[in-house]
Amino acid sequence: MFRRTFWFGTGVAAGVWATTKVNRKLKQLTPDSLAATAANKALDVGTRVRDRAVGFALDVRDNMAQREAELDDALGLKAPVDPGPLNHGLAAPRSRHAIENSNSSNPKYVADDRTTHSYNRNEDH
Repeated sequence: MFRRTFWFGTGVAAGVWATTKVNRKLKQLTPDSLAATAANKALDVGTRVRDRAVGFALDVRDNMAQREAELDDALGLKAPVDPGPLNHGLAAPRSRHAIENSNSSNPKYVADDRTTHSYNRNEDH
């Protein structure tokens, strides 16, 4: 008699456990649950991509500032900042000695004033 009761109880427990597992899986496979899961995963991926993009942009900005400082030093374009009341902390106008033509004796570098072509890249062509 005790054996029958034991196996009956074991069967009931197994049936309850299996029914619970099946019901949980069915709830996970409903369209609403699948949509919520997909949306959560998309948000997670979007957050990771945004974090990586922000990190990349900050790296680019840092390297760009470093390279600009190197070029300014190389070309002598460093201008001191005048913190005057009218300047609002903006940099002074850059000197033009690095871009002026210092090779006027060399005919290769002599400017031809007869050209009608404008070298302004902002003009319509």
